[in-house]
Amino acid sequence: MIEVGSGVFWRGTLALVLGSFMVFANVYVTQPLLPMIANEFSISPLQASASFTITTLTLGVSLLFYGPISDAFGRKGIMVMTMVGITLTTLCLSLVQSYESLLMLRGMQGFFLAGLPAIAVAYLGDEYTPEALMVAVGLYISGNTLGGIGGRLIGGFVGEWLGRSETFAVMSAISLICMTAFIFLLPKSKCFNPKPLRVSHIVSNMCNHLKNRRLVSCYFIGGFSFFIFINQYSYVTFVLEQAPYHLTAKFIGLLFLTYLSGTFGSAISGRLAKRWAQPNIMVLGTVILMLGSLVTLGGSLWAIILGLLINSFGFFLCHSTASSFVSRHAKFAKASASSLYLVFYYLGASVGGYYLDPFWRAEGWFGVVVGSWIILLLVACAGVSLIRLTKPTASSVTDCHS
Repeated sequence: MIEVGSGVFWRGTLALVLGSFMVFANVYVTQPLLPMIANEFSISPLQASASFTITTLTLGVSLLFYGPISDAFGRKGIMVMTMVGITLTTLCLSLVQSYESLLMLRGMQGFFLAGLPAIAVAYLGDEYTPEALMVAVGLYISGNTLGGIGGRLIGGFVGEWLGRSETFAVMSAISLICMTAFIFLLPKSKCFNPKPLRVSHIVSNMCNHLKNRRLVSCYFIGGFSFFIFINQYSYVTFVLEQAPYHLTAKFIGLLFLTYLSGTFGSAISGRLAKRWAQPNIMVLGTVILMLGSLVTLGGSLWAIILGLLINSFGFFLCHSTASSFVSRHAKFAKASASSLYLVFYYLGASVGGYYLDPFWRAEGWFGVVVGSWIILLLVACAGVSLIRLTKPTASSVTDCHS
C-alpha cells in the first residue's frame, strides 16, 4: 500500500490532480464563451447554454457506467482510455463549423469526462493506506476546483484573443500534456481485486438507495441547488455582456474566480459539522445562496460580484455537506450511493437552464433571481424535512469531510 509522503504517493497524487484539472477544465471551458457561441451561430442564450448542459447531462448519466466497469476490469487503463477520448473530442471541437456538430461532440465528450471522476477515488482506496487516502482525496478535490476555474479562464482569455475554435485547440493541447503526465506518473495498480460484473446486483443497490428517504432528500438538495447555482452563472454572462457593463470574454472568465469562496465553504463544512447537525448546515448553505442571489440585484458590477461570492460560499457549503452525509448514511454499497448523488447533481446542472429560461425571457436577471428563489425555497424545505428525519440521531452525526 502507498504511504503518505512517499515518492510514489506524490507521483500518484499529482497524476490524479492533473487528470482532475484536465477533466473539469474541459467541462467548464465553454461557459465564458456562451455569448460568443450565441453570436457566431445566431442562436438564443438557451440554445447556446446547451453546449454546456449537454456535457453535464452525459457526464452525470455515464457516472453509473464506469464504476461497475472499473470494479470488473481495472482502474488505470479505463481512466487513460477516457482521457484519450477527451483529448480527441476537444481537438474535433476546434474543427467544427456548425452548432449541431459542436453539440454532438460536447455530448460525446461528457461520456468520456465521467471516467476519471467515477474511478479516481476507487483507485486511491485500492492503492493507498487510509491516512494517505484522506490526504490524497483532499488534494484531488482541489484539482476539481482548479480545473473549473482554469477552464473558464482559458475559455475567457483565449476565446477573446483567438476565437472559439482556437480555444478548443489550445484546450486539446493542454489536455494532451495532462494526459501524458498522467500516464507516466500514475503507478500501476498492485492491490486491485476484480469483482464480477452483475447488473442485477447493481440495479438492486440503486433501487434500495432510492427507497432511503434520507438519501433521497440529499439527492434532491444537491441536485436542485446545483440546478440553480451553475445556471445562474450561465445567464449572468449574458447580463454582463450587455449594457451597462459591456464585459468582454476575458473579464467574464475572471468572474469565475468567485468560485474561490466556495473552496473556503467546502473547507469549513467539516468543522461546522462537529458543532451542528449536517442537515442544519445544508439549510444554512441554501439560505446563504438565496441571500447572495438577492445581492446581485443591487445593479452595480460590484454587487453582482459580491452576490456571486456569497452564492459560491453558500452552495459549496451545502454541497460538500450533502455529499458527505450521503457517504456516511448509506447503509451499504456506499460507492453507488455517492454515484447516485453525483447523477442527480449533474442532471440538475443539465436541466436548470431550461427552467430558468422563461424567467430570463420575461424579466431578465430579476426573473432569474425570482425563479431561483422558488426552487431554493423548496430545497430549504427539503433540508428542514431532513432535519426531522435525522433528529433522533443528530447528536451522533459527525463529519470528516474537509
